Amino acid sequence: MRVLGISGSLRRDSYNGALLRAAAERLPAGVELVEYEGLREIPPYDADAEAEATPAVVEELREAVRSADAVLIATPEYNHSLPGQLKNALDWVSRPAGKSSLSGKPAAAIGASTGMFGAVWAQAEARKVLAALGGRVVQGELPVPRAQENYEDGRLELSSEQSKQLQEILAELISEVEELQTALAAQV
Repeated sequence: MRVLGISGSLRRDSYNGALLRAAAERLPAGVELVEYEGLREIPPYDADAEAEATPAVVEELREAVRSADAVLIATPEYNHSLPGQLKNALDWVSRPAGKSSLSGKPAAAIGASTGMFGAVWAQAEARKVLAALGGRVVQGELPVPRAQENYEDGRLELSSEQSKQLQEILAELISEVEELQTALAAQV
């Protein structure tokens, strides 16, 4: 089973990249998390560009989403919402209209921030967008506030409660994939 991890942060030493790595460490055997590395290269969504020729980096993103069994977004919070580059990438994933790469795919959102609320609003926004794209959205949230205080050498240390919350979200995400796979196998 393959989970595509997307960090909403472009920063080199991103707390949300570290949060994805923490998630990868908690996945059971047989489940791998692959981090999407191309968010910075995604151009602004433009219907004219889409009509002429969708950029290759966008097609690569769409294929990464399509080929994954599930999607896990780790997002910071910018002005009480999603970072613009992450929202832009999700807008491209939603296209062409009615053919979202995320349609029917299990998805979840977690987040770390330097503020005291741990990107709670950004996670809620991410879940709303993922649902609008047709994803099977896990409703749990994992707020990691003041991430800078628990970040060292590329690792984000989670409290026992945060670790438990993360494991619950991952378990539900995996369960959604297994349910979907069982349903598809029954149709064959």
